[in-house]
Amino acid sequence: MLRFEEYLQEFNASVDLRDFLINLVVAAVLALLLRVFYVRYGTSVTNRRKFSMNFIPLALTTFVIITVIKSSLALSLGLVGALSIVRFRAAIKDPEELTYLFLTIAIGLVTGANKPILAIVAVICILPIIFFNQSIRNRMPVADDRMYINIRTDITDVKSIVSIIEKHFQYLSLKRMDQREGRLNLTFVCKANDLASLDDARENLMALSEQTSVSFIDKPDLAT
Repeated sequence: MLRFEEYLQEFNASVDLRDFLINLVVAAVLALLLRVFYVRYGTSVTNRRKFSMNFIPLALTTFVIITVIKSSLALSLGLVGALSIVRFRAAIKDPEELTYLFLTIAIGLVTGANKPILAIVAVICILPIIFFNQSIRNRMPVADDRMYINIRTDITDVKSIVSIIEKHFQYLSLKRMDQREGRLNLTFVCKANDLASLDDARENLMALSEQTSVSFIDKPDLAT
């Protein structure tokens, strides 16, 4: 009991309550700002509004952890021991989600280190950069009329296959070729004029052999 009181006195002596409250409010406000920005300008296909609800709790949790760790070596060791038994797993479906999670954690880290001005300046500088980068990416041209074509066959003559495809597509680029146990697997990026061209190409390719299969995969975000 005496040891605990010593730890408590050490914590109270090293953490200023006024600074603690100021940093807490700054962390919450910046996390809220990041949430609004992500919901408005994010491009993730997941439910951004629901996902961004985690920003404020995550920032405040990180803030409290850093505040505790920096205030006392004994408390930091105890915290490490407690966290060692906790496993946190999150299914990140989009790299953009990971970016915003790191930003949220960074807000908690900086405010927890008692540097609220630095956190404010960092967020003010980072968010316009993200917006500018997103604007550039949205203006980049995409080939929304191209697709993948995958061919699996026991015919090993690549030239004959390519000659058939070239008759029906105005654009063709070989992206992958695998051969194993007498079977050939080819992947092309192609561009067809219409559905009739796709159907004609499919029929001619299937006529090569009974072991030939053809798959067309739409890829609207394929870079030019």
